[in-house]
Formats: sequence, structure tokens, C-alpha cells
Amino acid sequence: MKLKRGKQESSEGSEGPKGVVFMSFFSLPLQKMTLPLALVALISAFGSSFQYGYNVSVINSPAPYMQEFYNRTYLDRTGVPMDSNFQTLLWSLTVSMFPLGGLFGSLMVWPMVNNCGRKGTLLINNLFSIAAAILMGTSELAKTFEVIILSRVVMGIFAGLASNVVPMFLGEMSPKNLRGAIGVVPQLFITIGILAAQILGLHSILGNAEGWPVLLGLTGIPSLIQLLTLPFFPESPRYLLIQKGNEEQARRALQRLRGWEDVDDEIQEMYQEDRSEKEEGQFSVLSLFTFKGLRWQLISIIVMMAGQQLSGVNGVFYYADRIFESAGVQSSSIQYVTVSIGAINVVMTLLAVFIVESLGRRILLLAGFLLCSASCAILTLALNLQTTVSWMSYLSIVCVIAYIIGHAIGPSKCPTSWVKPGVKASSISNQNLGPIPAVMITEMFLQSSRPAAFMVGGSVHWLSNFTVGLVFLYMEAGLGPYSFLIFCAICVTTMLYIFFVVPETKNKTFMEINRIMAKRNKVEIQESKELKDSYPLGKQEEKKALSSSEM
Repeated sequence: MKLKRGKQESSEGSEGPKGVVFMSFFSLPLQKMTLPLALVALISAFGSSFQYGYNVSVINSPAPYMQEFYNRTYLDRTGVPMDSNFQTLLWSLTVSMFPLGGLFGSLMVWPMVNNCGRKGTLLINNLFSIAAAILMGTSELAKTFEVIILSRVVMGIFAGLASNVVPMFLGEMSPKNLRGAIGVVPQLFITIGILAAQILGLHSILGNAEGWPVLLGLTGIPSLIQLLTLPFFPESPRYLLIQKGNEEQARRALQRLRGWEDVDDEIQEMYQEDRSEKEEGQFSVLSLFTFKGLRWQLISIIVMMAGQQLSGVNGVFYYADRIFESAGVQSSSIQYVTVSIGAINVVMTLLAVFIVESLGRRILLLAGFLLCSASCAILTLALNLQTTVSWMSYLSIVCVIAYIIGHAIGPSKCPTSWVKPGVKASSISNQNLGPIPAVMITEMFLQSSRPAAFMVGGSVHWLSNFTVGLVFLYMEAGLGPYSFLIFCAICVTTMLYIFFVVPETKNKTFMEINRIMAKRNKVEIQESKELKDSYPLGKQEEKKALSSSEM
């Protein structure tokens, strides 16, 4: 077997300077990270995922000051103090409008990415964030709390789009051997965004009566940076070739992203994917649910997305404050403990970037859910015994940290935030994130069905998110620490499903993954030889064919 280095060939077994090893016609080269690919990943994640995470956590610390602003504004308008029940309603709306907007944003994914492209959707999405940032940042000057509630809806729409489009965009641009690592980058920036909001939200920085409008308004800066820089990078090559039918633009985009001229192997693999699904055409959400060939892929993303939200992270953070206080942490120091937990989240998600390609997606999901289920089970015991056994408080802390590590490396995708008036905000900061499910959606669906799949996955995520926020406090009131046994059962069920159904997708092309799932769905797809014979030749191959005919 010969090795291909750009346009050069060598019979040696060493890897070329570009990191390309030609393996077979449809087994694409192993490739190294290039500067354009790294930059587009960082800009996309910083401009979208970072502020998604930022807005998850940003209202937690300044919650008491924002509620006081609501009350003061109402008093100035009416001359009477705000009724406590009305204040509770307003604050509940402030918090719950974010996941509701996220659901709306998820429903917009399919039409926007198909009509505006992946990059175009991200650029348009920035306008939501910038508008919301301006409204929130000026709300105190304008003496209106209504715009904060409206802005939370708008930021939710932004988050719903960002959480689905960024993984799709980066997954389609990445070579197969880097797709997992690059797919984790958006989740890494979500955790960094949460940590940034926690740090800036400290009472000594911006989490105070004077600084909270600035804290809310800072979210527009990453969007502005992305709006100014992302246009200089290419659109998804798969979108350009398969959906727009423009091979020339797709080839130029690939050449820039890969760092060399010869990208025929990837072009041909895209044609193979295009040909294999041409008869079905573009999938809508309805056709996705009725198409037998995607049955197990669809069930898998629903299970993983629901499992990530129903696995108990709300409960862990609800009990976090009382756990640390029982271990001797002062109430005034709890916010610093929260920052420390955010830092652990960042470190573990960063670790996932480096291990996802070596260990694989499936093993990280299984390990993450296993760790979460074990933590929930032991935490139930520890919480029930911590008033009678002194060292149980420390075991509870270990369980909290172990649970966070488990979530960070695998199970869940995206976070939310919900705060009940009268409860310290840091106690229930929901940070249920993890890197793998979005990567799996990108890999388990082909180009025609991927937007609809992200729309379904995102909708399940936000609906589950909203449901947990709605019912958890009632569960806690009725069951107390035994709520974690329900979460433990959900984690175990999801883990068993992944073990028996979800395949490993590491280092496989989209078509190879499609063949694996076709066997499970008991459907037939065209063999690659038939497809290969029907491809149009790329320009490089046309030149090669012409040269051969002239000789």
C-alpha cells in the first residue's frame, strides 16, 4: 500500500508532514489539526457555546439584587410593594423563559440550517444574543424588568440554536479521526462560560447591586467577535457539496481546512453519502419518525438526550450547599465552592477532548453513566446517615465530585439554570453538561437527516430540562434524598441501552456508521462498489484520467 502526502507518493510507512496516511478508497486519511480548523472551532465555540454556558449561570449570583430591582421598579410605578406571590411568578418566568426559548430555538434548527447553511445560521444567531445583551444591560437604566424576561426568551432561542448548530457545523468540517475531539470543544466552552459567569458573579466583582446589569450585558461581546470573524472561514464542505451541489466551493473549503490540495478522497466519500440517500431526499421531522432505516438512530438520540437531563444533576446541586455546610464550610464561602465545582467541570471536559479519540465515545458514555448511577446510590445512603454518622458528610462531598466528573466526561449535553426565590442561587445551579451526545447525533445521521435529528434531539433535551425544573422540588418535598434512587435507575437504564444498542463510532466515516446502523435497522443500502462507479469525477481525478488516456 502506498502512502499519499498531498500530491506526493511514497512507499515508506512513515507519516507525511501533513499527517496523511492513505488507507483505501473509502477509508479516509488520518489527519492532523490545522490552524484554520482549530480557529473555526474556537471561534464557533467561543461565540456561541461559551455564552450559552455563561447565560446558564449568570443570573444565579445576582438573583437577590435582581429581585430587589423588580420590587423597587414595581413600587415606583404603582406606589405599593410587590406582592410576594407576584414576585415569585416574575422570577419563575425569568428563569423558565430560558429553557422555553431553548425549545423554540431547537425547533428552528431544521429550516435554518437547510436554508441559511451552518455558518449562516450561526451568524444570524449572533443577532439574537447581541439584541438580548443590549436589552438586559440597559434594563436598570430603563427601569423595566419586563425586558429581562423577554431577553431571557431571546437568549434561550440563541442557546437552542447554538447547542445544535455548532456541533453539527464542526462535526461536518472535521476529519473522522478528529471529529470526537473537535466535537467536545463546544461543550468545553460551555463549561468555561459557566465558570466565567461564576467568577464574574462573585459579590466582590459584578454579582452585586451595582454590577449585575453589566454582568448580564457582557454576553454580547463573544457574539460580536464571532460576527466579525466567522465570515472569513468556510462553510461546511458537506453542506456545500451535498445540499448546494457546489463541488468547487466544497473542494476549496476542504483544501483550506486540511492544509493540502488533494482532497479527492473526502470529496468521493461525500458523493457516496449523497448517492446513498438521494432516493429519500431531505428529511423532515415527520419523515424521520416514519423512516424504518433510521429507527434505532432516532431512538438512541431520544434515550441519550432524555437520559442526560433526567439523570439527577438538579438534585446534586440542590443538596450541594447543605452538604458542604454540614462538612464545616462557612455560608459566606459557598460561592467559592461553587466556583471550584465549575473549575472541576472545565478540567474534566478538557480531559475528554484528549481521551475521546483514544477511548472512544461509547466507553465514555458508559463510564459516565456508571459513575453517576453509583454516586446517586451512595449519596442516598450518605444523606440519610449524615446526621448520625459524622464522616458521612465527607462521603457526600466525594459523591458530589464523583457525579460531576461522571457528567463531565460523558452523559449530558447542555445545561440550564433554575432558581427558586428564597433559596440560595448557588445551591441549585444546574450544570449538567458532558460532551458526547451531540457528537453522536452528528455521526449517526447522514447529511439529509442530520438537521431534523438535531431538531428532535434538541427538543427532547429542552423538554426534559423544563420537566425536571418543574417537578424536582415536588419530588424532593415528597421523597427527600430518596429522589436519587429514581435518578440512579434512570442512569442504569440509559447505560444498559447504550451498552446493547449504541455502536462505537470512533474513527469511522459517516457511511461506515450508516452501514452499522443499517444492519440493526434490518435495511439494505447500496454497496460502495456500485456507488463508486456512479460518482462524477473530481477535477483531480479528471486530470489523472486525461493523463492516462494521453499516455
